[in-house]
Amino acid sequence: MMQSRSTIRFWHRGAIRSLGNIDPIHTVLEWLREDEGLTGSKEGCAEGDCGTCTALMAWLENGELIVRPVNTCIVLLPMLDGSALFTVEDLADESGTLHPVQQAMVDAHGSQCGFCTPGIVMALAGLYHQTREPSRQQILDQLAGNLCRCTGYGPIVEAATMMGRLDPTRSIIPTNLADELSFLQDDQCLQGSGPDGEWFAPATIDDLSLLLEAHSDATIVAGATDVGLWVTKQLLTFERLIFLHRISDLRSVQTTDAGLEIGAMATYASARSALAGFAPALDELIRRFGSEQVRSFGTIGGNIANGSPIGDMPPALIAANAQLRLRSAEGDRVIALEDFFIDYGKQDRHPGEFVEAVVLPRPGTGWALHVHKLSKRFDQDISAVCGAFALTIVDGLVRDARIVFGGMAAIPRRALATETALIGELWNEDTVWAAMGVLEREFEPMTDQRGGADYRRIAARNLLWKVWLDTTDDAAAMSLSRQSSDFVDA
Repeated sequence: MMQSRSTIRFWHRGAIRSLGNIDPIHTVLEWLREDEGLTGSKEGCAEGDCGTCTALMAWLENGELIVRPVNTCIVLLPMLDGSALFTVEDLADESGTLHPVQQAMVDAHGSQCGFCTPGIVMALAGLYHQTREPSRQQILDQLAGNLCRCTGYGPIVEAATMMGRLDPTRSIIPTNLADELSFLQDDQCLQGSGPDGEWFAPATIDDLSLLLEAHSDATIVAGATDVGLWVTKQLLTFERLIFLHRISDLRSVQTTDAGLEIGAMATYASARSALAGFAPALDELIRRFGSEQVRSFGTIGGNIANGSPIGDMPPALIAANAQLRLRSAEGDRVIALEDFFIDYGKQDRHPGEFVEAVVLPRPGTGWALHVHKLSKRFDQDISAVCGAFALTIVDGLVRDARIVFGGMAAIPRRALATETALIGELWNEDTVWAAMGVLEREFEPMTDQRGGADYRRIAARNLLWKVWLDTTDDAAAMSLSRQSSDFVDA
């Protein structure tokens, strides 16, 4: 029988806090503002999109202290257990001396109406913790999840370049924080009851298996980047919630004999380096996946398990021939990731099963992955079309091709006819042009606010042409051998 406790424990404002009788769908932002009276963090969008609620959280991964910016408006209160929380109220020291990030914002006139400023300051405090001399690209990436409604980005970026020069030694992270958080780690299962139902937060995979065997209808919470919106936007309540954030074994990212294995609870931030090493195109895809705040909590497994037809990671993973390991109290089951998606809102997951890991097999000679995301905004936007192209080209011949699209069907789907048109052919302009014609006829996409059906068909076709241009030095590829009218502006 699993051991349990009913209180969450976390580090906040210099001390270990213990909270009991919590509502599991109470957000961290609500707790800060309504229960603690710490109103520096603001609510703007309540969906993790604007960054006004940004705080820093710290936790342990394999004994290492991780510090990340997070959207407190969609982080649910049980997810604080075992971590540390820092808000804008923690930046100035006891004498009132401003943190270098705050002082830089003052000196550069980076605050206008001031509503977004606390979140921006906390996002930059996270960057300050990483490096005292950030590049412009690092600054822009860090701020991609923070909206300034007064369009004051110029002085904000200037402040980010100044903060390390003002004081390179200041830190709000105590030197003994890792030891403090280590004290909070245990194998007990958290459980409690809220106004609408019960909740659990197991610490081991075995306990999770037992819970799902008994409660197969429970809503599983990974990073809450989806479930948080169900709470704040759809105002949903839940009879039973199971949180996965305390299961360290689900966070592993490791290279094995089979290839790269990524635990379902590995976040985009923690898995990014390994995925970039596997295929450089994945690094750029992840850079456009939400924001730093979203990548801090959003998980690889969560993006798969929710079965969204517009999730950006499944097309890339399917193109890479990923395998999915599912687990239950009865044991493991391994399937091809592409077989997990059956139809819109329907996945091959048996009652009591959960996603444990995704495995990417080692690529062979001549293999390369290309991924392209099209969206109305460059940063932090849902794709209209996401195309992933895994090609194995040896001696100019296409030995293998796996082409997968998101946003073109009810599920992430391979372009099987287009693959057939490429495999065994020379990788040249004529082959690609013929395959583009096949691709344009292969899907019947929907029309919605992100794009029309014709737009999606033309865009998908043109992405294959982009892959050709990106992979050849042939001057003929850059010629006007194709009439410009052949390429409809998508």
